[in-house]
Amino acid sequence: MLRLLGFLFLIGSLNSASGEQPRLRIVLDADQPSLSRCMILGSGQEIEPFQVGFGRHGIDPKGARFRGGYSLYGTFRINAILSADRFEMEPRLIEQSGKTAEYLKSHLFANMSKIDFDGDGEGGEYGAAFVSLEDLSGRDQPFQFNTYKGVFRWYSYAIHGTQDPARIGKSVTGGCINVGAEDLERILSVVKLGDVVEVMRRNTESLLKN
Repeated sequence: MLRLLGFLFLIGSLNSASGEQPRLRIVLDADQPSLSRCMILGSGQEIEPFQVGFGRHGIDPKGARFRGGYSLYGTFRINAILSADRFEMEPRLIEQSGKTAEYLKSHLFANMSKIDFDGDGEGGEYGAAFVSLEDLSGRDQPFQFNTYKGVFRWYSYAIHGTQDPARIGKSVTGGCINVGAEDLERILSVVKLGDVVEVMRRNTESLLKN
């Protein structure tokens, strides 16, 4: 309970480093991943913080270059929202893809959902949606359109769903932040392109000091 109170104090008291009110604030607990939470801010709704998962190798500091298996903390901006029935992407990314917006809308998320990352013979590992995050630190990141296992995709740090709810609240992902299906729907109901997202690293010891 003390740790949870410390978490609630943190998410309610900090301002965005970018100077803008973040839409989402995510606090990752490197010591006890099950305590990692996301809060939706400024929605006008009372939404309790919900559990999230993160990278299987841990968390890299703000401004670090993204590495597979590591989550990043820092300040980010949503630059794409992809799902079966929603396609929003910054024009510069569409141009970068070398594809038309119509092609991306019809094929990109469907393609990405087919990828079997863990070799279990099933796709759908992004769940119902993929919310791409642009790093605002100024660091050059390896995010790009490429082909993985023969599938054209957008490779980026993101918030997304999962095919396995047991992965939520654990340090098990390829680096992205994963959330449960209902919580992903809550996120999708409030976010838009350009919204700011903060990802913070928080450990058990610092929570106990609050």
